Amino acid sequence: GTENIPGIVGTALALKLADAERDDNVKHCTNLRDLLINGVQERIEDVRLNGHPTLRLANNVNFSFSGVEGEPILLGLDFSGVAASSGSACSSGSLDPSHVLLALGLSADLAHSSLRLTLGKGNTVEETEYVLKVLPDLVNRLKSMPTLSQSSN
Repeated sequence: GTENIPGIVGTALALKLADAERDDNVKHCTNLRDLLINGVQERIEDVRLNGHPTLRLANNVNFSFSGVEGEPILLGLDFSGVAASSGSACSSGSLDPSHVLLALGLSADLAHSSLRLTLGKGNTVEETEYVLKVLPDLVNRLKSMPTLSQSSN
């Protein structure tokens, strides 16, 4: 068939622009990522950063919160206007715990309590600080709620 010349030219230009902006985007995302990691670890007890603190993608953070399921955290963040995911990217949409998090040594319960946040060049310090305001309150509220196992005793 006929090649999509406008698509090919557009893709080449997009790649050229992405490459030209890469160093600035990595620096920007790394600063936001580190702000997020430090802020969550300072504000929330019993939190685990999954993966190495610095030898990781510049735009990706994954936490596990002991004693709290990931799904209620996602719902609370969604209601607050924050987009997030649970588990790892390779297991999104699955009810099974992430095989990546299990391979990192997490228990199934801790893997189910995970939260993945990603950042991009369009994210701001103010947005990151908003997450740091909303997330600790949400996690602490959820930890204080009785679970079904506690209420059946």
